[in-house]
Amino acid sequence: MNRRTTALAPVSRRIALGAALALTAGLALTGCGGADGKPQLSVSGAYMPQPITEQMAGAYFVVKNTGSTADKLTSVTSDLSKDITLHKTTGNKMEQVDSLPVPANGELTLSAGGNHVMFMGLTHKPTAGQKVTVELHFATADPVKVEVPVKPADYRPGK
Repeated sequence: MNRRTTALAPVSRRIALGAALALTAGLALTGCGGADGKPQLSVSGAYMPQPITEQMAGAYFVVKNTGSTADKLTSVTSDLSKDITLHKTTGNKMEQVDSLPVPANGELTLSAGGNHVMFMGLTHKPTAGQKVTVELHFATADPVKVEVPVKPADYRPGK
C-alpha cells in the first residue's frame, strides 16, 4: 500500500459505515406505518335505503383502515345531491359534523341510528335495485369511489 491509499482507507470506512447506518434507519422507518405511512382504506357493506321522498336519503357503510395512521372522512360527493353532510348520533341526538374519525388499524362504521351520510334535496329519487355513485373524501388518503346499492326502504343488514 502506498501513502495515498492508506490515508483514504479510514475515510472510505467512515463513508461506508454512514451509508450502512442511513440505509438501516431508512428500512426500519419503512416498516412503520405500512406503505409510506398513509392510511390504507377500503369500504364495505355500503347501502342506501330507498328514500321515501326526493327530499332526503341516508347512506351507510364501513370504512376499514389497515394502516397504522388514522384519517378522517371529511366529505362525500355525488350527482344525487349537492347538499351532502356527515352526521353522528349520540343517544337520541343527531348532529352534523365536519368529519368522522377513521382510526388506525380500525373501522369507521356508518349505520342507521349512528354515524351516517345525509343527502338533502335529491336530484332524483333512486329506487331499490339501482346504484348511487359516491366519492368519499379524506383528510389524508386519496378519494374512494363507492357504488352504493339502493335497498328497500325497510332493509336492515343482517336481518
